[in-house]
Amino acid sequence: MKKTLLYGVLLLGCCTLGMAGLAVSADKGPAEMTLTSTIDPAPIPKPARFPHAAHQGRLECAACHHSKDANGKRVAYSEGQKIEKCESCHNSKAGMPDKVNTFKNAAHALCRDCHSKTKPELAKCTVCHK
Repeated sequence: MKKTLLYGVLLLGCCTLGMAGLAVSADKGPAEMTLTSTIDPAPIPKPARFPHAAHQGRLECAACHHSKDANGKRVAYSEGQKIEKCESCHNSKAGMPDKVNTFKNAAHALCRDCHSKTKPELAKCTVCHK
């Protein structure tokens, strides 16, 4: 009886540790986000609502996320890579091409472009900017 109880407690402890490890590794960021620029704010700031979890269910992280090399060139996302804020590079001080030189421009280039190809009804301003 004591052995069964001991093994049960050990098994429960192992399962608890395993599940905690899975929960930590499964952290993919917040389910809902409000995107707003802090470096290059618009004259009338218009935060965008972004359903992060809904996109994660359909897309790989690399569809949106990436990093840069020492020369500032885009480097594809790799699993486990630290995800920086978009505007840490996409801002008017970073010397990026006009299409992506601000957080707003980069988001519009990525999000509106994708939505206009996949679901045109979601490419309207009011879908993100409530």
